[in-house]
Amino acid sequence: MVAPTALNSVIDGKEVPGGGDTYASLNPARLSDVVAEVRLADSATFQDACAAARQAQREWARVPAPVRGQVVGAFGRLVQANKESLARLVTREVGKTYAEALGEVQEIIDTCDFFLGEGRRLYGQTVPSEMSDKQLFTFRMPVGVSVIVTAGNFPVAVPSWYIAPALLCGNAVVWKPAEYAAATARALAELAWRAGVPAGVLNLVYADGETTFEGLDAALGRGLVDKVGFTGSTLVGRRIGELCGRHLQTPCLELGGKNPMVLAPDADLDLAVQAALFSGYGTAGQRCTSLGTVIAHEDVHDEFVRKFDEAVRAAAVGEPAEGVVYGPLLDEKFARSYEEALSWIEEHHTVLGSSAIGRITAESPREGFVGDPSDGLYYHPVLVAGVRPTDRIFLEETFGPVVGVTTYRTLDEAIELANTPGYGLSAAVWTSDPATVFQFRQGIGAGMVSVNNSTSGAEAHLPFGGNGKSGNGSRQSGVWVLDQFTRWQSMNWDFSGSLQKAQMDVATVEADLDYRLPADWTEGV
Repeated sequence: MVAPTALNSVIDGKEVPGGGDTYASLNPARLSDVVAEVRLADSATFQDACAAARQAQREWARVPAPVRGQVVGAFGRLVQANKESLARLVTREVGKTYAEALGEVQEIIDTCDFFLGEGRRLYGQTVPSEMSDKQLFTFRMPVGVSVIVTAGNFPVAVPSWYIAPALLCGNAVVWKPAEYAAATARALAELAWRAGVPAGVLNLVYADGETTFEGLDAALGRGLVDKVGFTGSTLVGRRIGELCGRHLQTPCLELGGKNPMVLAPDADLDLAVQAALFSGYGTAGQRCTSLGTVIAHEDVHDEFVRKFDEAVRAAAVGEPAEGVVYGPLLDEKFARSYEEALSWIEEHHTVLGSSAIGRITAESPREGFVGDPSDGLYYHPVLVAGVRPTDRIFLEETFGPVVGVTTYRTLDEAIELANTPGYGLSAAVWTSDPATVFQFRQGIGAGMVSVNNSTSGAEAHLPFGGNGKSGNGSRQSGVWVLDQFTRWQSMNWDFSGSLQKAQMDVATVEADLDYRLPADWTEGV
């Protein structure tokens, strides 16, 4: 067992011992393996980080944007050079399979590659004026200090979605990662600092949720924070949205999902099963884009359930370094909440997918389990058929390896079912009919739509985000995220030598609006 590492917050380049409790970040695949001991900060330390960011941001904003882009590019190159090591740490600390961890690290590289170029494209516009000898301009200006709070299910990719564009745009960042992904966060921050990000421009604060909220409330009140980015639960997102609203700020909220997959009568069921297996059970169902409910047409429902049940029963579960579909749950608190979600299974449901539900143990084994489940947070995959739109398991996010299946007759009914839970992150439809695709896209409330693909999977140059319970309409990734970390500034420059007043001293052209074409021009037509 590797000796635990003691971790402190890092503010303005200096380690700051925490004033709160000490948290043990454990390997969820082997709970006896302590990855790191984390000294949590108190509210005052959180505010100190925001103050340090405020001080550092002024100089960082003066660095030309193309140069800031070079720093982001160097960050990506350092991640590339450390790809395997960082992926192994992700696997160890949060239990993600090594293959998925490699993909997650690649997402950082892709993100940095994209924003390297955006440093030369933080375009404003030169706008013609309605008056002579006057010119109008627009500029993207940094927001200021951004507080970024992230979950640990994507402990490095999702933070990069915030950090890379925030830095590129000239902001300073206070990053509060999940406590149970503390070592991974420190590793990512170290790579950013060594890429040339100044110490106070990126500050790393370890704190629990309530302390973070208390510190954020105080920092907003002191005028130290200009933007909040949050990835996590809908419940916490509501609290952050309310807090920011009191300070006339709009946060970037990326929240939970209850993502539907609709199977039309002409769906390729074999491929749909593969997609449902990946998006429903990959990362042990702990993605915001994880598949929630399959909504299958009545003509294909029974065959799909049979095929899907076979695939889930055959899926390899266990040690995340061994090529399995999924490993353990992230942390004990998520195991407890997932067990609560399993209690939503009712008598009218048909439970498939494994030999049992709940935790995999010697007394409740999973056939074909890879490794030893005795010291890890391993749970049976669960497939629930017979789900109804009034069921709690249909309406609420479960955040674990469980997928529901229900049926429909008409496409309108399928769209209504897909929208019923009120989330709006991701949705998928399986069909070869373009009309079905476009009717589904038009009717679904999700911010992201997949056709003949899974509900999970994002590319670095497409907007990522949801609506309804899944977020406030903000978007990450691609050029769209620039609107989160910049504010538009306009400037008018009058070089006429006189005071020209808008809407008053405007050049006009007289038009004869009473003119009509002669009638004889149209005779014989």
